[in-house]
Amino acid sequence: MLKEINKIFSGFENKNIFKEKSILQANYHPEDIPHRNDQIKQIASILVPVLRGERPSNLFLYGKTGTGKTLSVNYVKDELLKRFKENSGFNLRIEYLNCKLKKISDTEYRILAELIKKMGGFVPTTGLPTEAVYSKFIELVDSEKQLVVLILDEIDQTVKKISSDFLYNLTRLNTELSKSQITLVGISNDLTFLEGLDPRVRSSLSEEEIVFPPYNALQLQDILYKRSEKAFNDNAVNEGVIAKCAAYAAREHGDARRALDLLRVAGELAERSSAKKISLKHLDEANDKIERDKILDVIKTEPKQFQLVLYSIIKLSENKEKRESIFTGDIYNKYEILCEENKCEVLTQRRVSDIIQEFDMLGIINVKVISKGRWGRMREIKLAITKNIIHKAKEIIEDSLNYH
Repeated sequence: MLKEINKIFSGFENKNIFKEKSILQANYHPEDIPHRNDQIKQIASILVPVLRGERPSNLFLYGKTGTGKTLSVNYVKDELLKRFKENSGFNLRIEYLNCKLKKISDTEYRILAELIKKMGGFVPTTGLPTEAVYSKFIELVDSEKQLVVLILDEIDQTVKKISSDFLYNLTRLNTELSKSQITLVGISNDLTFLEGLDPRVRSSLSEEEIVFPPYNALQLQDILYKRSEKAFNDNAVNEGVIAKCAAYAAREHGDARRALDLLRVAGELAERSSAKKISLKHLDEANDKIERDKILDVIKTEPKQFQLVLYSIIKLSENKEKRESIFTGDIYNKYEILCEENKCEVLTQRRVSDIIQEFDMLGIINVKVISKGRWGRMREIKLAITKNIIHKAKEIIEDSLNYH
């Protein structure tokens, strides 16, 4: 065993694919953000009044995953903070919070607690009335003359788990402040998110809106070439790899983040196989791996109701030897039992049917409509993921539901 491990370690030292892998990772902030000049200029022109101590309009950015929203707003944030003069007679704070992070997005209380922590205060993670946490937040913000810009990323996840009342409460905070003012910058991957909001919330939140369109294949190629020049050693990428990588991501709604992940994982797979260059074969393998990981990430971050419906399908599939097929009605019956066990609200059959349709769109299940003659039509359900993914998905859900 030791001999084999030493072989892996010594082999790794001689590998020459990556020069600086971090350049392909999600937390890397490039000095230049290609193909987003217009959006960056718009963000800058909306937020620039903060340098004069004036409160800018609330801003809403939306576009699909990997279209440069977070990169662009953080770029403007850094430039504003560089230009802010400490002796301006007021303080400027620009705080970024990803609302999708586990243990933050669950409740209004936890998001406020995290914002208080960022402002230098403290509240316990549980135990106080939410009104008391709001009071603490207002007290902190209003402790001196300052402008506070709150950037709330993946804000749609918060509304999905809590309610739009939280956003309304945040937009109304300025009425309770005497020395300071707050501006909200909301970021959403859901293009239809604003349409579903209460009109009063929408009017107060999205005073200004900027849409980030998907990148096309040529733009993605440009982004990948620029990053790969810094990330990989010379001649480490075979011809055609970057073009195909861009094509894969363009097919996935122009997601630059996915394109960069794909190229990085392909490089890692090439290193593990002791290849001297990244080939199209490594890229295809990376695509399969990311698809698998994406499904597990969806299962991990979706609401409990989503997990309960999927767990119902998994449990019924395990007992499939006793039955010929699984139908929507079977799933709903099992789901009702699980809701009772977990003391969860039972959704209507129609809503559960919508969730099943979402699984089909994500490629987690296959739905086949079968005609039963005069008894109408039924939807037959089959899991479309491998046993390995089913096992991991089951573990994730059982952990979330505290099944031990």
